[in-house]
Amino acid sequence: MNSRETNRRRFLKKSVALAGLAVGGMRSASGQTPGSATPDGSARDPRLYGERSSFEKSAREIERDGRTRPFSSAALLTPLQDLDGIITPSALHYVNDHGPSKDELDPRNHRLMIHGMVERPIVFTLEELKRLPAVSRIYFIECPGNTTPNSNGRSRETVQQSHGRTSCSEWTGVPLSLLLKGTGVKSGASWVVAESADPQKYAKSIPLDKCMEDTLVAYSQNGEAVRPENGYPVRLVVPGWEGISSVKWLRRIKVVDQPYLFQNEIGAQPHVRHDGKARWFQFVMGPNSVITRPSGKQQIPGPGFYVITGLAWSGNGTVRRVEVSTDGGRTWKDARLEDPVLPLAHARFNLDWQWNGQEAVLQSRCTDDKGFVQPSLEELGKIWGVQKSFWTTATTNMGHFNPIYPWKVNRDGSVHNALFA
Repeated sequence: MNSRETNRRRFLKKSVALAGLAVGGMRSASGQTPGSATPDGSARDPRLYGERSSFEKSAREIERDGRTRPFSSAALLTPLQDLDGIITPSALHYVNDHGPSKDELDPRNHRLMIHGMVERPIVFTLEELKRLPAVSRIYFIECPGNTTPNSNGRSRETVQQSHGRTSCSEWTGVPLSLLLKGTGVKSGASWVVAESADPQKYAKSIPLDKCMEDTLVAYSQNGEAVRPENGYPVRLVVPGWEGISSVKWLRRIKVVDQPYLFQNEIGAQPHVRHDGKARWFQFVMGPNSVITRPSGKQQIPGPGFYVITGLAWSGNGTVRRVEVSTDGGRTWKDARLEDPVLPLAHARFNLDWQWNGQEAVLQSRCTDDKGFVQPSLEELGKIWGVQKSFWTTATTNMGHFNPIYPWKVNRDGSVHNALFA
C-alpha cells in the first residue's frame, strides 16, 4: 500500500472520528457509489429534468455598467424583485467571475489538494469528499460591489440592477474545519490560501479562524450539484463575508502563516477611500435590506391595499429587526419577519400598506443581532468622511456600500429609485 493511500485511509478514519460517526455509516451524498456512470450527452426526454412554465420569464440580467473591471469577465444579476421566500433558484444565482470563461470541469478528473503547514497533505477526488460527513446550511453570498452606484454617478433603476449581486442558497458539503483537522494543522498556521481551477488561477487569502468556524467545501446547491457558473464541481462558501472569498472551482487549499497578498488582493479588490488609502482585507458584509415590491420600474395599479415585501441580511449574524418607512424616513414601523430567520441568510419581511394615491417614499432598515444598524446615505458618508456628492462622482473601487435604499411612488403609481433624489 503506497503512502498516499495510507494517508487517505488515515484521514477518513480521523475525520469520521472527529465528526462522531462510524466509518460504516458513511455513504455518498449523491446516492451513488464511486465510479457511477455519468451522462453520455445523448438526447434525453425533456420531461426528465423539469422546466418552468413558458409563462414565467424571470431571468438574470447582464451587468451593463461600462465600468472597467480588469479581473471580471461576466456579471449576471439576480432578479430579486421577482422572487419569493429567501432561497434563490440555482439558475438565477448571481454570477461574477474573475477571469475568462473556462471549459466545464469533468468531476471524474477534478482533484482538491490540501497541503502547506499540515502534518498529512492529501488529495481528494470528488467522490472521496462525498464519502465524508456532510452538512447543509442556508447562506447568502454577496459581492462587495453590490448596491454601488454606476460609474457615471447615477443610482440604478431596479432592484435587480442595484442589489442583484446577492443570492441565498442551501449549500451542502464538508465543513472545511473537518478537512483541516484531519490533515493536522501545524502550530503557527494562521491563514489558508484557496485557489481556483479557472485559467487565471484566482486565489484568495482567508484567515484560518474563519475556516475553522463555518466555512464549507460545497458540492451541492439547493439539493443538486453546484451549477457550472457557480463553481462546479466544488467551491468554497465563506458565509457572511465578501463573495470574493468564496472561491469557485476549488482545486487547492494551502495552509500558511500569513496572507499571500495576491495581485487581486492588493490591486483590484481593495476599497479605496477618499484620501487615497485602501483597506486590503475587509471581510464582513454589513447589515443590508431592500424593498423588492413595490420597487424601481414597477407600476402600482392604483390606490388600495398592498403588502410591501423585501429582503434583509447581515454578515454579522442574524437579522433581528426590519423597519419600513412609507414617508421617506420620518416615521418607521416594524415589519413582519417570515420564518425561517437564519444566521448569515436572507430574511423575508412584509408590511401591510394602504396606499392613498399620494406620493410616497418607501425604504427599509435592517438591524442584526449584534446591534449593527443599516445606515442612511448621510450616516454612511460620515463613516467614510465624505459628503453626499462623493457617491455621485467617485471613480474609485467602492465596496460595502449598504445605505438605506428609497423607492419613490408617484401619483400615477410608477416607482423610481430615489437614492440621490
